[in-house]
Amino acid sequence: MSFFGLFGGDNNAEPIEQYLKEGAVVIDVRTAEEFAGGHVKGAKNIVLNSIPTKVGEIKKMNKKVIAVCRSGARSGQATSFLKQQGIDVINGGPWENVAKFVN
Repeated sequence: MSFFGLFGGDNNAEPIEQYLKEGAVVIDVRTAEEFAGGHVKGAKNIVLNSIPTKVGEIKKMNKKVIAVCRSGARSGQATSFLKQQGIDVINGGPWENVAKFVN
């Protein structure tokens, strides 16, 4: 298992590409400052510690979710939590993993 696999993600690009084709929303769980320094085009910035208060908003999007951050650790935490809430989500890992398919 890869290091990122420990956080519920992996380095396989196929799920990312498939989710994007299916209209997934990218949620970047980094801080606003990190997000401002670069992000996936069209991504929503929802900081990790605010995810529990945003579950309703995320569910209302009625879309699959790709969670991203800097390294894959925080997005892994968000992925685990959102899955427990019944949201179809994958850990995209570092935001650049997804940006190469979007930007």
